Amino acid sequence: MLDPETAAVLRAILDELCASLSPYDARTRTDVASRLLEVAKHGRPSIDDLKRAGRGAMHQTPTIWRRGALT
Repeated sequence: MLDPETAAVLRAILDELCASLSPYDARTRTDVASRLLEVAKHGRPSIDDLKRAGRGAMHQTPTIWRRGALT
C-alpha cells in the first residue's frame, strides 16, 4: 500500500499525463496508472522517472482511434 504522499504524487502525474486524452480513453489511462504503480513499488523514483515511464506507457497502448487503424 502506498503512503498518502506517494499516492498524491502519482495521482498528480497521472492527471498531468492524461490531461489531453479523450474521456473515453480509459484503457490508456489505466495502462499509465499501472505503469506508474509498477515503477513506484520498486523504490523512490524521481518525478522525472515516473513521468518518463508514464509517457512510455502512453505510446505503447494500442488504440483503434488512430487514423487508419480500422482500414
